[in-house]
Amino acid sequence: MKAYLNYIGGEWRPSRGGATFEDRNPADWDDVIGTFPLSTRQDAVEALSAARAAQPGWAAMSPVQRGEILLRAGLIMESRLDDLARTLTREEGKTLREATGEVRRAVEIFKFFAGEGRRLTGAVFPSDRPGSFDMTRREPLGVVTIITPWNFPVAIPAWKMAPALVAGNAVVFKPASLSPLIGLEIVRALEEAGLPDGVVNLVTGSGGVVGDELTGNEMVDAISFTGSYEVGYGIYQRAAPRMVRIQTEMGGKNPLVVLADADLDLAVQLAVIGGYGGTGQSCTATSRIIVEEPILEAFTQRLKERAESLRVGNGLDPDVEMGPAVSEEQLRIDLDYIEIGKREGARLIAGGDVIEGMNGYFIRPTLFADVRPDMRIAQEEIFGPVIGIIPVRDFGEAVAVANQVQYGLSASICTNDMRRAFQFAEQVEAGVVKINQPTTGLDLHVPFGGFKRSSSGTFKEQGRIALDFYTRLKTVYVGYAP
Repeated sequence: MKAYLNYIGGEWRPSRGGATFEDRNPADWDDVIGTFPLSTRQDAVEALSAARAAQPGWAAMSPVQRGEILLRAGLIMESRLDDLARTLTREEGKTLREATGEVRRAVEIFKFFAGEGRRLTGAVFPSDRPGSFDMTRREPLGVVTIITPWNFPVAIPAWKMAPALVAGNAVVFKPASLSPLIGLEIVRALEEAGLPDGVVNLVTGSGGVVGDELTGNEMVDAISFTGSYEVGYGIYQRAAPRMVRIQTEMGGKNPLVVLADADLDLAVQLAVIGGYGGTGQSCTATSRIIVEEPILEAFTQRLKERAESLRVGNGLDPDVEMGPAVSEEQLRIDLDYIEIGKREGARLIAGGDVIEGMNGYFIRPTLFADVRPDMRIAQEEIFGPVIGIIPVRDFGEAVAVANQVQYGLSASICTNDMRRAFQFAEQVEAGVVKINQPTTGLDLHVPFGGFKRSSSGTFKEQGRIALDFYTRLKTVYVGYAP
């Protein structure tokens, strides 16, 4: 069993407290990936101190030079694509195909923001005064805390770290304890690419200990968090008294609306990709399917058959279509919500139980029919392969039901009527809208973020607009003639 370490100030070191935790494969309980430091508050403080000391020198470098280091890190990760994908599958459980796509996405994110080093520009404005002009310049914030979830443990750290670094910030990164190794591999690639000591620091451990220090310490200038609403809300409240810049992307209860004119084969495909891909463990996963009544029976039957045919197993098997729940706790949550759905009167038509005889947290793809919009399974985020079908009479009711939740992250519509499609895009309360595409899946160069409880609504992630969070604008007035 390999013992992995924190990375603080350019050194790989154990926790000051000496305690560790195990990282196990959710598809094979006997596969222990390694042990990681159960870090203390002192470890977190030392990481922040290292970042604080390193940041001025990093900011003094040309953004082009910073971008070149990001590019080298991306190329290093690309050279290890297969190994990193297998690591991700072993840690998180998603299929090897899904893991390969996620690692490739992280590589492309580093390449994208490497290029932004040459485009880190301000703007020039005319002045009211002759012989003068005004300009803005982008400057880094300082020390940024990055806290990421287990479900996309390489893509999400990449899309937070890359813009933070190219802008000249120093980073303290806490990966999720269920998938720390793939996050560590990002840091290792940055180290090998020549990143100066202390510019990125990695601390693993408890959110209640390490996370509290990384969000409450006065050395922190900004916080970027992705995770549950409950944790994100707590971080937001903790940071508010110091008016620290904060970015939170949280949960979702994402609808796929299927209109009566839709291509049913496409609609089923979108439902399976969005609802069962990644074992439904995505903030953008499809958990509600809102179907117009004329096609309800036909769509429901087709989706039931497809759900029952999905092959579930270890993601390292190339024939597997859905992996396990990430942990025993997440499996329990999935099963608890299935019981809630049955008690509320929803009709269970596929799945709903664990797969016996397998050495992992395997659950069958689950489908409910006759779901009402006010049921808990239609209102609360489950974060598992559990889909509820909600019948509606018409387009207007479909939009109303889609908006009848506290979240607003992603929403999709399947239709051949482009008039309705664009009306949906205008009326649905979601930060990401898809037309004839699954609720999951994002292009890395366009903005991402949610509405309502899905986000703090401050700054978007991904693409060039991500730099807005990690920089501050300074306005400069220039007089060059009397």
